[in-house]
Amino acid sequence: MAAASFALALVLYLGLDLPEASPSQSYAADSDSAVEISYGSVVKLMHERTKFRLHSHDVPYGSGSGQQSVTSFPNVDDANSYWIVRPQPDTSAKQGHAITPGTIVRLQHMRTRKWLHSHLHASPITGNLEVSCFGGEGESDTGDYWM
Repeated sequence: MAAASFALALVLYLGLDLPEASPSQSYAADSDSAVEISYGSVVKLMHERTKFRLHSHDVPYGSGSGQQSVTSFPNVDDANSYWIVRPQPDTSAKQGHAITPGTIVRLQHMRTRKWLHSHLHASPITGNLEVSCFGGEGESDTGDYWM
């Protein structure tokens, strides 16, 4: 099963912009101030050092996959920066079930309903691997799986 891993530099937020939030608070199940993430949670993903937020809108890449572009922007706090945590297809997981460490999830862009997707196309800007948004409710594959 192919699954891309989130870098520890990404912080999960539940639509909160709390300066005291940190990766250890968001990920540590034993922390008194941990934020529980469950299926159906709406999150923003922010790079810890740069404070750039993962952002997408319905504009395709001009090369590579040609799929919906995913970028990061500083201080962006709009509907294009929100993602819904969803389970893999064909699992017994339901909305409201807590996400535990090591769980594979899918992230659905809140506005366009496409999945955060990874594959082997080169990014048109950096040359690293491209991340895009792809598919929808009835269209998903293992490139949409994140751990």
